[in-house]
Amino acid sequence: MDRSQLLFKTLVECYIRDGQPVGSRHLLQMAELPLSPATVRNVMAQLEERGLLAAPHTSAGRVPTQQGYRLFVDRLLTTEALDEETVTALTEELSPGQAPRDLVEKASASLAELTRHAGLVMVPRRDLADLRQIEFVRLDEKRLLAIVVCANGDVQNQLIQTERGFDDTELNQASNYLNHHFAGKSLGEVTQGLLRGLRDDQLNLDALLRSTVELAERAFAPRQSADYVLTGEANLLRMGESSGLDRLQELFQAFTAKRDILHLLDRCQQSEGVEIYIGAESGYAPFEDLTLVTAPYAANGRVLGRLAVIGPTRMAYQRVIPLVEVTAKILSRALSAPEAS
Repeated sequence: MDRSQLLFKTLVECYIRDGQPVGSRHLLQMAELPLSPATVRNVMAQLEERGLLAAPHTSAGRVPTQQGYRLFVDRLLTTEALDEETVTALTEELSPGQAPRDLVEKASASLAELTRHAGLVMVPRRDLADLRQIEFVRLDEKRLLAIVVCANGDVQNQLIQTERGFDDTELNQASNYLNHHFAGKSLGEVTQGLLRGLRDDQLNLDALLRSTVELAERAFAPRQSADYVLTGEANLLRMGESSGLDRLQELFQAFTAKRDILHLLDRCQQSEGVEIYIGAESGYAPFEDLTLVTAPYAANGRVLGRLAVIGPTRMAYQRVIPLVEVTAKILSRALSAPEAS
């Protein structure tokens, strides 16, 4: 690492720790290099010309830009291994055998508490859950309740409005057919398998299969909107002075609407590791002063969603990144364990 990189790395670390613009004399003292203050000032000026540093109007010191943070994270950052106490606490909090929704809520709360930022965890996609058992209950002539029990212990109730009436015999036959042929398959795979079977069976016009397809399509229909659990958004209020109340209001409106944030997470859904969006990199206006650190979580090798920490660009990346990564792994183990079935 050359002296320019070392000075830059030291400056970013000082600013992240103290939150104050870093002057040349303080930087020289922290870097412990045999350089003159004039040399340090010259290096800082060069880094500013490259767009890596900026000078606030009220200070002679320098602060990292978003471009500077990106260079720091990609090339200069040294992450910290989580201490054993933190890992043990996370493992106990996210222990197997709990309902998936409870695990998601606890993971979000843990991320918020440990980082002092906002913790966000997507609720597992409905169509990825594995079927254990389904039962149809007739409410009246054209209204049914589908009770879907998933392999992870989650129970989903779906109200179904039908175009014709179904008697108890038809409902029992449909549930028996689904439980016999599709137990252990994801809800998305169930619908696809039924449609394939219907195409293969179209000449015979099997009434049972057609009724089962009609009921399953409604019972396993995706929710109108995806969802996530957000904890610790109040931690972002301290950004008010630097970001402005208008930007904070825009951010909290985005949290309420959810759609755009979920779209942002979906963009990196196929990524296997940690993804970091710094400021404007997200392409999402409310996040222009924020950093999003996100990682996927899975069950039995199937990605179910992503979890994330949302905080200011001046965050302790060296600690937040491993926290996100380790929490995702522990949550995945809890959801994959036999006890959670």
